[in-house]
Amino acid sequence: MGGLLRQARREVKLSFIDAEKAWFPINLLCRELGVSRSGYYARLKRSESEHEREDERLKKLIRSAHHEGRNHYGRPKVHQALKQLGERVSPKRVGRLMREAGLKGTMRRRWARTTDSNHAEVVFPNLLGRDFTATAPNQRWVADITYLRTPTGFIFLAAVMDLFSRAIVGWALGPTLERELVIKALDAALASRCPKPGLVHHSDRGCQYASGDYQAKLASNGITCSMSARGNCLDNAAMESWFNTLKLELGEDFKGEAQARVELLDYIELFYNQKRIHSAIGYVSPAQFERNALKAA
Repeated sequence: MGGLLRQARREVKLSFIDAEKAWFPINLLCRELGVSRSGYYARLKRSESEHEREDERLKKLIRSAHHEGRNHYGRPKVHQALKQLGERVSPKRVGRLMREAGLKGTMRRRWARTTDSNHAEVVFPNLLGRDFTATAPNQRWVADITYLRTPTGFIFLAAVMDLFSRAIVGWALGPTLERELVIKALDAALASRCPKPGLVHHSDRGCQYASGDYQAKLASNGITCSMSARGNCLDNAAMESWFNTLKLELGEDFKGEAQARVELLDYIELFYNQKRIHSAIGYVSPAQFERNALKAA
């Protein structure tokens, strides 16, 4: 017991020297506290070595988290992934270790508009008011279209997102921007979620979403339509942001529609919905967020 107390007192003295060495000479501190200089430097060397070993251990976890995010996670998501593993490490240290390991996240780009609102169809008021939150699944959906490139021209992706978990609940890929594309995406969402009447569906006021066929399908399923203001992409920012993320992480250039379909299936269904952590829902995946909500209900 006495040996443990002596060791504890010695560690307190050495820690005090570490804290005060910026203000007083080490020789003076060691003499006043009755600690040998050689003992202090030996302990300092051991501490540096332990710190380096801990850095290497953390780098392995950081590389694993970065790889799990398909090499797209930046410092915030990597830090959250480590926290979920029970690691107590600062964001600053994570950033330093990522730089040392040559790891970095992807950078966002500006949005691009793909739909045409110059039509004579009926348009609907904006019921969301840029409030992209929901308190339960199948309460609020947002939908939009984006383009992807192939050597022979553009192909188009229509998608539907549930704002509760940010899950992509329906999507469709095709060679044209005809209304059939968005109807296929909506059909996929309806089949996968089976929403009850009362759901709000928000989109831009493009001709595809304003078409009679699309509106009839919404009405027949008890879905209320909401639309962005003319030419205002911020009114559908959640969907625009997802397309931006998709293009950054998966890319927007494909060899053809068949290849794009396979890669989109893998990215959306296997990675994004099931594994990719999302800052807007507490750094968990959409699927995990919904499971957590179900358990808490």
